[in-house]
Amino acid sequence: MIKKIAFGIFLSIGLGVFLAWLYRSDLVLTLVSLQTTLTTTVDSNRSVPWQREQADPVEDNNLPNIIFILADDLGYNDISTFGGGLAGGKVKTPHIDQLARDGAIFRQAYAGNATCAPSRAMLMTGKYPTKTGYEFTPTPSGMASVVSMLGDINDDGRPPGIFDAEIESSKPPFEDQGLPSEEITIAELLQSKGYYTAHIGKWHLGRGEGMRPNDQGFVDSLLMANGLYLPEDHPDVVNAKLDFDPIDKFLWARMRYAASFNNGGTEMFAPKGYLTDYWTDEAIQVIENNQSRPFFLYLAHWGPHTPLQALKRDYDAVGDIKPHRLRVYAAMVRAIDRSVGKITNALKSLGLEQNTLVVFSSDNGGAGYVGLPEINAPFRGWKLTNFEGGLRAPMFLKWPAEIPPNTSIDVPVAHIDVAPTLAAAAQVDVPPELELDGTDMMAFLDDPEGSKDLERTLFWQSGHYRVVRKGDWKLQVSDNPAKKWLFNLKEDPTEQNNLVETRSEVTDELSALLDQHASGRKQPLYPSVAQIPVTVDKTLAEKYEETDELIYWPN
Repeated sequence: MIKKIAFGIFLSIGLGVFLAWLYRSDLVLTLVSLQTTLTTTVDSNRSVPWQREQADPVEDNNLPNIIFILADDLGYNDISTFGGGLAGGKVKTPHIDQLARDGAIFRQAYAGNATCAPSRAMLMTGKYPTKTGYEFTPTPSGMASVVSMLGDINDDGRPPGIFDAEIESSKPPFEDQGLPSEEITIAELLQSKGYYTAHIGKWHLGRGEGMRPNDQGFVDSLLMANGLYLPEDHPDVVNAKLDFDPIDKFLWARMRYAASFNNGGTEMFAPKGYLTDYWTDEAIQVIENNQSRPFFLYLAHWGPHTPLQALKRDYDAVGDIKPHRLRVYAAMVRAIDRSVGKITNALKSLGLEQNTLVVFSSDNGGAGYVGLPEINAPFRGWKLTNFEGGLRAPMFLKWPAEIPPNTSIDVPVAHIDVAPTLAAAAQVDVPPELELDGTDMMAFLDDPEGSKDLERTLFWQSGHYRVVRKGDWKLQVSDNPAKKWLFNLKEDPTEQNNLVETRSEVTDELSALLDQHASGRKQPLYPSVAQIPVTVDKTLAEKYEETDELIYWPN
């Protein structure tokens, strides 16, 4: 009887969401909030029983420890490593900067995709979506329809989004839209080598059977079961809501303050403190518990992704910068920087620094929907575009035993290269049948200027919107709008001068590479249900004009 009642509630809410999409976004958000309230139970905080190392040490104790720290929606200019920093350089990231100086900076590094889940799938597998089919970012029920309502929310003449309710209704539930269990992840490869593997934070690769972190190679997983950094009314939190952003509206309606351990989110409890710091403290516990055996720690931060919530002490520390959302956002970046510093200090104090490989990156570029124009400077575009602002990401590798400090690498790299790099560092014999698409980035240390790799080719795709970079040339191809953009990134790194007409021979060559890459591709596991209009050169907070360059991002 209880199951029937619950099913009836979901059916009614689902029908209500569809009908509301036809009329008003605020009704959708009310229904989403009601659904979350009826179905979410969060227990009080509990201690996390991380596994401790066994009495018998691993046979090969010279293998490096590996820590991969991933930020979420971190803009290229959010960190001061590249000479910028938020609020005109007033807000610095000293710990991230130090991590970069202590090892290798890849100065032309890219995310795997301009949204999070496909990037994470590439990080875990070392494969393009053409092989895995993991091409789009799954969203909770109701979110795609809300995001498609840009015109309804902003009322500035912006073209409407495109939403396919029929495809949405035919897809599996959000929890089951994950990376299939037959895909072999870097965690599974490292575990086969004797590594203890732990995941903390965001996953976004499914919570169904066979898709959870514990099913994909992680011995332990402290999962972001929901997405508030602190309860909205907590005395230590400063919030910034974005009235112009439908994604933000959806998150505030849907998100709760919750975590789970080793159960994929089926049982939730309250974290202990501000989410970024809580995860960092738990990461240090993992390190302390496993000092005498090789471990792989995947710390996938939620920050500085919306909803914008900062600790009051960080908000005070960044100073009186405006607008309010920039001050909250900068404070969130400060917390990520503090996390990096605490982890590197823990490694030093435990004598683990020399033989630990630390990798730092972000899942994509900064989002235009937070309304902060400078976060991806100097590049054009945002998350949800394939311009450099959407794809550029930090890629810093620190491994004192193997990487000299102040190493600078100009060879283009991307998230597709992370899994092969970690596997090589751990001396894993990768089965050739896995057919990894990436390259061991450590191999570029002997050729930092890329003289042997000038013609390296990288690909990106999201439905009809596809990109290839070969050497210094980058071609974007879109069906909506029907347009091509060709840029020489060496001469024009900020993509101002479209050469598609004047360099037709390069356009033809790169178009052929895109077609070749797509031949025999695996169809998307979970089809696109929406196309989101995104202005390339304006944030969502700025008024839309008909002359603005705009793309439709499929998801």
